[in-house]
Amino acid sequence: MSFALDEARRQGASQSEADVSVSRGLSVSVRLGEVDTVEYQRDRGLAVTVYFGQRKGSASTADLGRAAVVETVGKACAIARYTAEDPYAGLIEPEALARDIPDLDLDHPWDLAPERAIELARGCEAAGLAVDARLRNSEGGSVGSQRHTGVYGNSLGFVAGYSATSHSLSCSLIAEEGGEMQRDHWYSVARDPADLEDAAEVGRVAGERARARLGARRLTTRKAPVAFSPDMARGLIGHFIGAIRGTSQYRKASFLLGAAGSQVFPAFLQMHERPHLPKGLASSPFDQEGAATHDRELVRDGVLDGYVLGSYSARRLGLKSTGNAGGIHNLIVAASDGGLQPQAFLARLDTGFLVTELMGQGVNGVTGDYSRGASGFWVERGAIQYPVHEVTIAGNLKRMYLDIAAAGSDTDVRGAIRTPSLLVSEMTIAGE
Repeated sequence: MSFALDEARRQGASQSEADVSVSRGLSVSVRLGEVDTVEYQRDRGLAVTVYFGQRKGSASTADLGRAAVVETVGKACAIARYTAEDPYAGLIEPEALARDIPDLDLDHPWDLAPERAIELARGCEAAGLAVDARLRNSEGGSVGSQRHTGVYGNSLGFVAGYSATSHSLSCSLIAEEGGEMQRDHWYSVARDPADLEDAAEVGRVAGERARARLGARRLTTRKAPVAFSPDMARGLIGHFIGAIRGTSQYRKASFLLGAAGSQVFPAFLQMHERPHLPKGLASSPFDQEGAATHDRELVRDGVLDGYVLGSYSARRLGLKSTGNAGGIHNLIVAASDGGLQPQAFLARLDTGFLVTELMGQGVNGVTGDYSRGASGFWVERGAIQYPVHEVTIAGNLKRMYLDIAAAGSDTDVRGAIRTPSLLVSEMTIAGE
């Protein structure tokens, strides 16, 4: 790291930054009890960015030898000498750099032998298949374990790094009856293997979800309330984050252009960013530019507090970095009152469509138009009546966000965005 930065200065760069990473992992999958794959992964790399004034060049290598580092820095410098000047290019402002690096308890290596991983994957799948005789096929059970170590440094004197682990269990099963086939899955992911759900429980939930989808029907075209299960609501909020990223804002390619300070969600909805949660899947003491991460109220009483910015997009907008170069850090979506319990949430839905799977990518980030294939369950008087498939739900995200009528208490923590179930008061459902 220090050698790369020194070499950049020696070759004439006015500023430079480098990122060194090493990762290793094991992944195993089985299908119908037979081993499908066993994969070891081991990667390392160096990425270097240099600035000649406000001209930028980048290069990377997987060879960490001194000669390769010198050559990589030379390539980055050569690129920078030929690029056009960009008045917004450069390192993060020094005052934004992280000074204290908290230990966020992210590193929990798992001494997992392939034989044990295979045993877990088999047990997970077997537990799922045992749920019902109609579960006759499988897309497999999987176990994965990864450990990543990264160090970032720049010519402002910042050098810091940390290690983080990620472990997972998953199962995907197929239910069959009368020529009909339905698939569903479940998974668990955690920094610490001790925090994973039991393998048999992951399989059981996958089996119950697949079985519940047998007998699925199509709906006639209509307008109705649409509820999103927590894992589906994550994607809904992900489109919001995409719209308020600095890149979307300065390119004027967002359906929420200039929305800071305005009512974007109903007043009961809050969004808190918490980068320093111990063991959090998106926790980080600093962002990809070395900027300190910090707690933030991104949406307060439904009002958007600001954008999601790295240094470049912040300069383009005349603002300051929010420590989000590389993405959001543990965004927690919640109702002011903590949200409705599952049965109360269905009662609030009353009669409508509960979405548990989405297909396709029909989302326009510029206009907010939203149209995606969906499956799930039709609900009447607060009770699930039958499974639904082969329908499309449509609306406009700007209107949909304001039309969120309720949030559940069932927050899904398996990602960078932590969401509960969300209920949109009305959408178009296109079917038969």
